[in-house]
Amino acid sequence: MTSVLIGIAFTGGTTAVVLVAYFAMRFLMGGDPDGRDRELASSVATRIASLHALILALVFAQEMLEYQALKSESAVESNAVGDIYYDAERYGPQAQAPIQKALADYVRIVITEEWNELARSGELSSSAWDQWNIVYLTALELAPANAKQESLRSHMLEEIHLISESRDQRENSGTDSVSPIFWFAAISGVVFTAIGYYPYQPDSRNLLLLSIFGAFTGIILFFIYAFSNPYSPPATLFPTAFERLQEEISGPDP
Repeated sequence: MTSVLIGIAFTGGTTAVVLVAYFAMRFLMGGDPDGRDRELASSVATRIASLHALILALVFAQEMLEYQALKSESAVESNAVGDIYYDAERYGPQAQAPIQKALADYVRIVITEEWNELARSGELSSSAWDQWNIVYLTALELAPANAKQESLRSHMLEEIHLISESRDQRENSGTDSVSPIFWFAAISGVVFTAIGYYPYQPDSRNLLLLSIFGAFTGIILFFIYAFSNPYSPPATLFPTAFERLQEEISGPDP
């Protein structure tokens, strides 16, 4: 429901900005009864609208790419956790019990605590780092007795470092946000485009077209806002990969 209200606020607010800017310019300029300003004003408005559309398209594409990258990075991290979990079982009792317990706790913390913490503050959970550290130290202290164990230990250490890199990426994705400069440019583009149409009469058809322009721009701005923080509504990216891993490894303690 909150997401719907935010979307309505963006769409309605942008439409209102367009209409207010249009009527304010007509009031200041007294309209264009002779039609002398229409050609130049339309040309200027078209150029501003083109630049404005380009800015929106670039930022929207950037936010979408970062959103998809975070989704892929989360899958990579959960796969790494799963690989270590089962490699510990293959290694033997020295690694299985402590590593699997720490990883199970790690997955639980990521799902129940860390995701919400990233939404609130953009910071990773120290508890999750503690579990990661237990896994890391346990793997470092292993003393392989044969080539199989040596290979498993090396692979686990590689995956542990991969988890650390993925965690840093998740934190960066949570703290990154759209710059206020972009919002200034976006609103300015809406206003300047709208005032460029002041020579046109405010009849129902023209007002409808201006409203459509404002509404569509508002929708795009809403999508950019939604994807700017993937841990919060309205475009929340849920820890689905970790939830699936938790279902897979849940059960009696090894």
